[in-house]
Amino acid sequence: MRNAILWMIVSYFIGSVPTGYIAARLLKGVDIRTMGSGGIGATNVRRVLGQGWAVFVSAVDMLKGALPLLLAGVSTSTAPWFLSLTGVAAVMGHNYPIWLKFKGGKGVSTTYGVTFFLWPYRSFAVTLLSGAVWYAVMTTSRYVSLASMISLFVLPVFFWMLSAPFAFVLASLFLAVMAISRHRSNIARLSRGKENKV
Repeated sequence: MRNAILWMIVSYFIGSVPTGYIAARLLKGVDIRTMGSGGIGATNVRRVLGQGWAVFVSAVDMLKGALPLLLAGVSTSTAPWFLSLTGVAAVMGHNYPIWLKFKGGKGVSTTYGVTFFLWPYRSFAVTLLSGAVWYAVMTTSRYVSLASMISLFVLPVFFWMLSAPFAFVLASLFLAVMAISRHRSNIARLSRGKENKV
């Protein structure tokens, strides 16, 4: 239990690095939270810094979810509950970073980084299938927020369909619900037909 708590703390701090915020500060000297949608994730980085930097930020945010799992799995344990707690802590760090007064991103990219390495090699397929859902919804609706929410919500379904350990199903469900909660303002705009399209 002590190892689990230690790795959750380490994972939280890895996840809490505010990639989009740092990129905007270094490249333009601006606080990205005061621009565009006010988010620090890749979608708002695209508006402020352009497509290339959005891809970079998204990749680093995924790495923030993947790295704790890889380190913990190699050095400590591959027990499903242990990896699940480690992964959830990374996304919590991204969403509620101590450096930004616990006001962070929505956790979509970091969740993908977590789920990709949660249950190798089957989780590779789960995450890629979810990514395909994201692409399908995004290209048909042009709403990144809608694509993100739907694609994350099918993650636990895919894990369940592959008879994954219950800890992985529960962790992916928790992360999906948390992401949807973080998209409350997007949901309100979608319901009013005022959400920005790509």
